[in-house]
Amino acid sequence: MSDIPRPAAELFSLEGRTALVTGASAGLGARFAAVLAQAGATVFAAARRIDRLKELADTDARIHPVACDVSNEADRTKLVDTALAATGRIDILVNNAATSGETRAEDETPEAFADVLGVNLTAPFHLARLTAEAPGDGSAKSVINVSSILGLVSAAPLGGASYAASKAGLIGLTRELAGQWGRSGTRVNALAPGWFRTEMTADLFGDERSSRWVDRNTQLGRGGDAQELDGALLFLASDASTYCTGHILTVDGGWTAR
Repeated sequence: MSDIPRPAAELFSLEGRTALVTGASAGLGARFAAVLAQAGATVFAAARRIDRLKELADTDARIHPVACDVSNEADRTKLVDTALAATGRIDILVNNAATSGETRAEDETPEAFADVLGVNLTAPFHLARLTAEAPGDGSAKSVINVSSILGLVSAAPLGGASYAASKAGLIGLTRELAGQWGRSGTRVNALAPGWFRTEMTADLFGDERSSRWVDRNTQLGRGGDAQELDGALLFLASDASTYCTGHILTVDGGWTAR
């Protein structure tokens, strides 16, 4: 790192950088891709629903859609190869893709449990490794694993055993990879969002009783809006956090501070 401080206005700039965002066809993932592009990054937005990705790409020329099922190893490799072929580098990875599984543990089979871990934990590990190994210009890379408050605390009767296990595992993975890769210039951090209004949580916030439960147990008295993760994402992706690795940044309106 240079000893010369950068102007504050430049700290969050991502000009010239290449980012991968998984699960980018809707919800937080679509927002993450848009925010990184707005900050100047060339973004490869990955998901299974290519039609949704094309709609997102129409909003910003810096967003490039890539059909990708992260449960498939070949698709994960193709995503990385696509970005490298286009830009010759990968600087930022946002491991956002996830599946939820069953809510009740007694309704979840071992096979289904393993499937959730495959998407939510194994895929992020593989993509993080591919990112760390990818060419760059010597500047630090940033891996951002999107965990959850359900990886930190129980939210029963909501949540789910496989989902909570995968998100807790993602936190452990974040810390371990940060320790292994810190000296080689790859920073690994995690976002742990609380209850945000997205397509995935539409039923939760659409039910008056559940919505009141969120409001009652959140110190700010409400659920979050997607744009309230923008600053945390840019902090971890940019040079504003060059001395930050192995950190779990919780953005939950005070849920876990109770």
